[in-house]
Amino acid sequence: MRSADYRRDSLRRTILPKTLFIDSTPDIDRVWKQVHGATDIPIVVGMGPVPEEEVPGRVEGYDTVINDATYFSESTLRRCTGLKHIVFLGTGAASFVDLAAAERLGIKVSTIGGYGDTTVAEHAMGLVFAAARHIATMHVIVRGGGWRPMQGMELKGKTLGVVGLGGIGREMARIAQGVGLKVIAYNRSPVPGASVPMVTIDELLAQSDIVSLHLALNDATRGFLDRAKLEKTRPGVLIVNTARAGIVDEPTLVDLLRLGRIGHYATDVFGKEPTPPDEPLLELDNATLTAHAGYNTPEAAMTMYRRAIDLAAKG
Repeated sequence: MRSADYRRDSLRRTILPKTLFIDSTPDIDRVWKQVHGATDIPIVVGMGPVPEEEVPGRVEGYDTVINDATYFSESTLRRCTGLKHIVFLGTGAASFVDLAAAERLGIKVSTIGGYGDTTVAEHAMGLVFAAARHIATMHVIVRGGGWRPMQGMELKGKTLGVVGLGGIGREMARIAQGVGLKVIAYNRSPVPGASVPMVTIDELLAQSDIVSLHLALNDATRGFLDRAKLEKTRPGVLIVNTARAGIVDEPTLVDLLRLGRIGHYATDVFGKEPTPPDEPLLELDNATLTAHAGYNTPEAAMTMYRRAIDLAAKG
């Protein structure tokens, strides 16, 4: 290499920040700029979404990546040869990163929990109201010039089953009790001192008018709500998912929604995000869909981004 080229290459490597936020959005960026300060590590901010085939090129030259919703399959991770650390914005990294492959390749994956328990639970409760009263369906009808008053479900006295009594699940129980719902819960491990009755998953599904999912996605919970469990729910049950799409057997769910066996599915999470045009849920009137925004308030976001910056700084 000629000396001038070597100096330019050395300068490029010297000034190139080591941390990339690969897929910010305009909403994220407004809050990010309030959190990332002059004394923090340099972080280059790119805008998403990022097609997976473009990921290795975007990541080249960086050893740490902050990731909101970009997919890192094993083949992609293998092509990101300098990558050492992924900081995932949230807890559900398994939906976007092949964690086993990352471990095999020596790439650390950090997640951020507890930053928005109240925020996510409030969104989940909003989905309960939307599903119970067909709010999104009537909104579309009225905006389109139609008029169809739809009979809904009064929530007072109904039973809400919380699946997963972690931080978000506990907040969901608190909010639900405040609007007059009876709350029962299932957790995969014992919860000492739980504020609501703990039951088996079969008991919860049999007793609940509404089921709200708050499990983390991992090998043990993928497909947790399978056909056998879905068929144990009450006819007309409302299911709310602000956890991860992979927790539910979606083909069976869609079949039961089409039959009316499940009354309504309200979800903030999907198997592929953004949703592709062939997503089956897009065709269903008895599905309320939001764009993975349960965490997205300034209060929660500021906490999450601060932790992400600090995790990136540690390497």
